Amino acid sequence: MQVNELLIEGFGRLPELVEGAVDGLTAEQLQWAPAPGANTIGWLVWHLTRVQDGHLTELIDGAEELWATGDFAGRFGLDPDPGNTGYGHTPADVATVRAESPDALLAYFTAVHERTIAFLEKLSPQDLDRIVDERWDPPVSLGVRLVSVWDDDTQHVGQAAYVRGLLPNR
Repeated sequence: MQVNELLIEGFGRLPELVEGAVDGLTAEQLQWAPAPGANTIGWLVWHLTRVQDGHLTELIDGAEELWATGDFAGRFGLDPDPGNTGYGHTPADVATVRAESPDALLAYFTAVHERTIAFLEKLSPQDLDRIVDERWDPPVSLGVRLVSVWDDDTQHVGQAAYVRGLLPNR
């Protein structure tokens, strides 16, 4: 197995998990929080998609975030600000992320996922050693960045599935 095939396998597991977390829910259920200040299912799935969109865009020469260039932001009641990824969100900020439906979340996630897979399909083992972020010590390689995004996404989709299990009257 080639390393890009391994990454495709890992990222390829996310769509089923994301769909399982949101499928059949109402907009109100996507906005429900298990406790005051907790993250909602909608916010968790939006955030994991924003992280993937932002980081992958940084890796693709000349690319712009799908969030900023597509019609996704309006379906969440937000501006297409590429700086709004969810990092540092307060509970009030979390409450502003309001997906109109599971379809809004799935459409955005699917577009980002397809772009990610297309990027991964072209990777060679040598590409993974390329330094993509020198702000860290040690500097971050492409391989490390991709694993970081994958890890972040799997954690957030697991959290979304957990919150779904806590929904009252499901």
